[in-house]
Amino acid sequence: MAAGACRKGLPVDEARLRSLLAELTTAEKARLLTGADFWTLHPMPKIGLRAMVLSDGPNGVRGTTWDERDTSLLLPVASALGATWDRAAARTAGELFGDEARRRGVHVVLAPTVNVHRSPFGGRHFENFAEDPLLIGEIGAEVVAGIQSRGVGATAKHFVANDTETERFSYDVVVDEPTLREVYLKPFERIVAKAGPWLVMAAYNSVNGRTMTENSALVDDVLKGEWAWDGVVVSDWFATRSLRDTALGGLDLAMPGPKSPWSNGKLAKAVERGEVPVEVLDDKVLRLLRLASRVGAFEDSEPGGGPPPEEARPTIRDLATRGFVLLRNENAVLPIDPKVSKVAVIGENATIPAVQGGGSSHVSPPHVVTPLAGLRAALPDADVVYQRGVRHRRLLDALAPDEMSDPDGAGSGIRVDFLDADGAVLGSELRGTERLLWMSGLPHGAKSLRLRANLRAELGEHVFGVSGTGHFRATIAGREVLAADVARAADIDDPLAEMVEPPEQRFNIVLVEADLDGAGSVELTVDFAPVSSDGLVSVGIGHRAQEWDDASELAAALAVAREADVAVVVVGTNDEVETEGRDRTSLDLPGAQDELVREVAAVNPNTVVVVNAGAPVFMPWSGAVPAVLWTWFGSQEYGDALADVLLGRAEPGGRLPTTFPAALADIPVPLPAVQPVDGELRYDEGTSIGYRAYLDRGAAPAFHFGHGLGYTTWEYLEAAVDGDVVRVELRNTGDRAGHEVVQVYAADPLRLAGFAVVEAEAGAEVSAEVRVEPGADELRIGRSVADLRLVAAR
Repeated sequence: MAAGACRKGLPVDEARLRSLLAELTTAEKARLLTGADFWTLHPMPKIGLRAMVLSDGPNGVRGTTWDERDTSLLLPVASALGATWDRAAARTAGELFGDEARRRGVHVVLAPTVNVHRSPFGGRHFENFAEDPLLIGEIGAEVVAGIQSRGVGATAKHFVANDTETERFSYDVVVDEPTLREVYLKPFERIVAKAGPWLVMAAYNSVNGRTMTENSALVDDVLKGEWAWDGVVVSDWFATRSLRDTALGGLDLAMPGPKSPWSNGKLAKAVERGEVPVEVLDDKVLRLLRLASRVGAFEDSEPGGGPPPEEARPTIRDLATRGFVLLRNENAVLPIDPKVSKVAVIGENATIPAVQGGGSSHVSPPHVVTPLAGLRAALPDADVVYQRGVRHRRLLDALAPDEMSDPDGAGSGIRVDFLDADGAVLGSELRGTERLLWMSGLPHGAKSLRLRANLRAELGEHVFGVSGTGHFRATIAGREVLAADVARAADIDDPLAEMVEPPEQRFNIVLVEADLDGAGSVELTVDFAPVSSDGLVSVGIGHRAQEWDDASELAAALAVAREADVAVVVVGTNDEVETEGRDRTSLDLPGAQDELVREVAAVNPNTVVVVNAGAPVFMPWSGAVPAVLWTWFGSQEYGDALADVLLGRAEPGGRLPTTFPAALADIPVPLPAVQPVDGELRYDEGTSIGYRAYLDRGAAPAFHFGHGLGYTTWEYLEAAVDGDVVRVELRNTGDRAGHEVVQVYAADPLRLAGFAVVEAEAGAEVSAEVRVEPGADELRIGRSVADLRLVAAR
């Protein structure tokens, strides 16, 4: 197959699959239904079945290792794709996922995440598309279709009502049937009907008293029964808690291996004892064989690979611009004149941008274009100056590869030695990062490891830190500076906590001249003996010099802002704030970033604020600055995409897929409502979430659902309804070509019923055809839920 060629799932010969099923013993059948390891399924050579490989995740295909040397394309996060409101863009993203999976030898991608933006406090808000079930379902279906067009399985997750990270492994969602059906099941139902994902992932949480890996009422009766879906239900990792109840609850594949409750013959013995009927086992295996047939895992199937990752760069850059949302643009400050003489770029996120959230969705991209680098490349004749202004990251800084050198002389980076129980070296490798993770224990069967690097450092006081669960011993310049056992908090029951947020131990040291070698480097050695019950091993080193002074750095930022024609302030969050495993506790920008924006805007009337965040934050200064551009976590091409939009080479194409609150008191599902009480998480708000709640209460958010400006203007002329299709005529009344998202809402109460993207040259008219949900007689059409310009009747 040619690189990049479209390859839909192979045809499924059901009679052949049943014939293969008949060849298997009970033990062989059961063996197929759990992992051989963390990411790989068991092969079955006697029927020609190769091992299938599964991989995260929602914004890139990581593969089977967590290794900066093994890079993956990094796309805009799901909230950014949701902001495109563009089915074609979502399909393209899915195709990129599929191509990347084939290139990396992956059969199944654990994406997309199609839970609901129930509350802006949700830790994985960035990993989900929207607050509206119709928008989630439409965008999610296209991502699934795109992935599967490449012969790769897509996984709609996390089924269902998995919208909170606090106590995520154990909480029970208490929700009434109408709310469950209308809001939380609806995206899955639409995706199943429109795209037929080959897998659905059962979530950690319970719903109405039954954990989702045992919830036959929702998995067997609804997903497999009512919706007649024929795919594989895979557990979230470590979510399989029982043998018989999960086998009878609709689960088909227990991950990971090799220690799940179904592994090592336990499921086969339950079948032989009559606890699990043979026909239940056979249905599971048939579903797995169907998946294998679709992804080409039988020996007589064509393998094929994806295109080189470099070819995807322009497409990823374009996808990023399509999701950027222009929230405010007074006096047409944007786009910036490309002939501008001096631009001040200010903010920590301008050089350390947040391009992905924390947790299992994380990948190691081949590169990241920063906002500063993107603007400097786009404005070669301008003076583009930079100041950080304020520091806002809570954790210690990562050590860059060029700050570390191998003590053995092999170049930049950190030397990792793998040791046996007696301290003998079993293997060694040079790594480009000091934050390391292994999913299935240390390589080479090692019992401990040693990290060694020569670190370039200045004289004076420094803070170092180590992270991981186990025993640490650290020396700097030959001096022992740490000997400690670092343990995870006793109340943490999350099996992936070691990956999401390992415990940390910090220590201070003053470096004197005698500590440094002739090259200005200090020798750092960290010995680590991990403690792990599940094979997950994480270790990290952080560092920060102590001479930082916010006041002087802010003054330096204001000095460059005063002298610039335009000040671009890049503020935002990061993967410490927005992460799997932990909900947010505040919607404020971290650190003193609000003060930074206010101070810069006071000295430069042409201040553009770029917000680099995956989920809503409060912007109390938004009315005092002329332009605000929301850019999400914007992919590996973030800086170039940002320059394209700021300079008008591309239009900001996004519209908000979620409501942005103005005040804490107005948030429909506030912080306490995302925190379980005595193990229960009550959805007492019913269907009144997001824009629905603001409309119900008559409250005004900071920015409405569907809001987003462009670089042109539109006149909505007329609308006519023909069955389930609304035809909307509109005119581009601006002086440049533009892009518009036409939104149709069913009236009384207002609910999104359909949407479409159109483009037109300056002065041109265009017709949008919007297929809408059946139901309400009155339809309202416009640019957002708060800017409805036409009314049409069925």
